[in-house]
Amino acid sequence: MNNIRIHITGASGSGTTTLGKALAEEYNIKHFDTDDFYWEKSKIPFTIKRDRGKAAELLKKNLKKNDSWVISGSLCEWGDFTVKYYDFIIFLYLAEDVRMKRLKERERKNFGKKATLKGGEMHENNKKFIEWARKYDTAGLDIRSKRRHEAWLKESKLPVLRIEGEIGVEEKLKMVDNYLKENSLV
Repeated sequence: MNNIRIHITGASGSGTTTLGKALAEEYNIKHFDTDDFYWEKSKIPFTIKRDRGKAAELLKKNLKKNDSWVISGSLCEWGDFTVKYYDFIIFLYLAEDVRMKRLKERERKNFGKKATLKGGEMHENNKKFIEWARKYDTAGLDIRSKRRHEAWLKESKLPVLRIEGEIGVEEKLKMVDNYLKENSLV
């Protein structure tokens, strides 16, 4: 396979990380998730943002170590420098109700009672996260939103594979494989 560099973006809960991991395994390439660069490791996860410059430098260093990779998550603003490296972008979109159900299940699975029960050490942060994620379809350009992603995609001028709706990972892999072949990327 030729070197391939893919960015997968979309709302929280749309499946960017799941597809990123599946593509990395399918094509034997490195997977990076933006959360690993954007957030500092902390006792209560996802509470301490890394300095944007440091996050960008850390990501850049990791990308340079690999010829082929897939990045999942949102890079608007702090990771804009990466656009010049992509072969194409995958944009995942799911309806709000499906995303919210997925996010709540994920939080319950990953953090249990700490995140879901009132009084738990992560409860307030989790509640704010869910409220923030719910705004994806309606928010403006000031936060991670559909409107912001659409503007960013247009500005990037890169090819975009759009995958919308509840589609299983295997079907998404087939769609990506077809896209790669149709566009002579493999």
